[in-house]
Amino acid sequence: MDYNKLGKDILDNVGGEENVKSLIHCATRLRFVLKDESKANDQVISDMDGVITLVKSGGQYQVVIGNSVGKVYDAIMSITNLGKEEASATKEEGSKGNLLNRFIDIISGVFSPILGVMAGAAVLKGALAIWSAMGADPKSGTYIILYAAADSLFYFLPMILAASAAKKFKTNVYVAMALAGALIYPSIMQTFAAGTKITFLGIPVILAQYSSTVIPAIVAVYFLAKLEHLIQDRIHESVRNILTPFICLVIMVPLTFLVVGPVTTYLSDLLAQGYSIIYNFSPILSGLLLGSLWQVLVIFGLHWGMVPIMMNNISKFGRDTLAAMTVPAIGAQTGAALAVFFKTNDKKVKSLSVSAFVTGLFGITEPAIYGLTLKYKKPFIVGIISGGIGGAIVGASGAAANAFNMPSILTFPVYMGKGFIWFIGAYFLSMILAFVGTLIVGIDEPSDKKKDVETSNDKLIENEIVQLPISGETIALNKVDDATFASGALGKGMAIIPEDDTLYSPVNGTVSMIFPTKHAIGINSDNGAEILIHIGIDTVQLEGEGFKGFVEVGDKIKTGDKLITFKNKKIREQGYDTTVMVVVTNSDNYLDILDQTNEGTEQKYGEKGLSLMI
Repeated sequence: MDYNKLGKDILDNVGGEENVKSLIHCATRLRFVLKDESKANDQVISDMDGVITLVKSGGQYQVVIGNSVGKVYDAIMSITNLGKEEASATKEEGSKGNLLNRFIDIISGVFSPILGVMAGAAVLKGALAIWSAMGADPKSGTYIILYAAADSLFYFLPMILAASAAKKFKTNVYVAMALAGALIYPSIMQTFAAGTKITFLGIPVILAQYSSTVIPAIVAVYFLAKLEHLIQDRIHESVRNILTPFICLVIMVPLTFLVVGPVTTYLSDLLAQGYSIIYNFSPILSGLLLGSLWQVLVIFGLHWGMVPIMMNNISKFGRDTLAAMTVPAIGAQTGAALAVFFKTNDKKVKSLSVSAFVTGLFGITEPAIYGLTLKYKKPFIVGIISGGIGGAIVGASGAAANAFNMPSILTFPVYMGKGFIWFIGAYFLSMILAFVGTLIVGIDEPSDKKKDVETSNDKLIENEIVQLPISGETIALNKVDDATFASGALGKGMAIIPEDDTLYSPVNGTVSMIFPTKHAIGINSDNGAEILIHIGIDTVQLEGEGFKGFVEVGDKIKTGDKLITFKNKKIREQGYDTTVMVVVTNSDNYLDILDQTNEGTEQKYGEKGLSLMI
């Protein structure tokens, strides 16, 4: 694989360097924040050799690469100025979307760059735990030095996070580190340990234990960025490089000790207590829900929202049960991916299955999910069920991580302690259940018989026609920029890039559902088809702005009746994809559903769209 070429091709097709606000990467994905996502050639990127899939979530344009993501990232950075500090920091535009999207964008932007070193440190901590259990002398020089190597990252975590947050918030990295360093300065730590009361200009200072903490440093750097952006242009350039850091430190360090630190420490305590209440209410139920839903959260990038809770638990309790309950979900998808190897007849799929299984063992499930289990639907569902069972067992056992880590077989020693044997058993049980379950339910791979049916449609009976509900350019459903629709997880169907603003009924039937935001509607046709029409991708974030409905749930409708209008052009200008997806959610009731549109052509509403065959 030519990673330099792949990196250049990806950069060119996201709109070039001038369209990129920022770029980071995690274990498997390039995470772009683009100025204008409409300039990106989504389909070209998705079809590139070396790209697993494309995901738009959390205000980010995510290109899933897999294990080689670091090489592609380096290739892009080597031909751009994206990694260089700007001469003068400018205020970063907020990511588009709601508060949740912005929060996920910030969390992923801050934590992604340090996940690798955190995983390495966690593995070393786990190895030392095993060595200690085998009788190693913790007072020996070798042990002390290795423990320092493993623990230094976590002890000085506020400074590490400050550096990462500074890059995200576009402020001076070294000032940010100095600010965080003040929180864990030896004399401050000694004063706190001794219980000595101190004041600043007569104002009482509430000291706290800031080493290994997460939230205080990030919040402090956020306000540091605001202050720096406010004052730097007001200082003459001849003294700007000296006075800007001076003013920032003089204001922000006391402000952090007086306000930011105590408030965020209090919030951290509340967060930890809130999690404890939920977990203690029913560890089994907590494990069941997390084990079941974890990979769903990963698909949409929402798992980043859990990272602060995990790290905060480590800081407050010294252990984290949340991370432990998610590990069986990873094992389950890994087992399901391996089962696909035995169920498929496609050599390429077999090869991908083996690769996905290996990467899954090391905690990276995107190749398994996007390339296999979600594609074939049933393995993904089996994985969800199996992960839930394993998560419930881990929850009941009380197993927990002793350090933040990237879950994989390499980091198992991090979970040593209470419930460790049950934790290991739950992981492999979930893997085995998903493996066996997938072998039993199969993968819905097109068989030779089905292919014969597809080429001999005259042998089938057309039960119903679903017309185009809107005029526009038709595209195949598997080419839309939403993994859930494209994978066929919701059913077979068609997609239209709309040219006008009005959605019409494609069948005679009854309105079964309509979202409050009016961006999606469900119809039960008179002939039994259950149809979902979804306007745009992530348009739920608009909270109904620009949409107007003309029907209500329970209304009887006829083909061609007006259903919804939406401000197509305005919504696109806001950065949203307005592609209309039409899926038959009860596709399994039909022998086949044929897309009768002419892909890539402009077609009018009312023309033949889908043929439902029985």
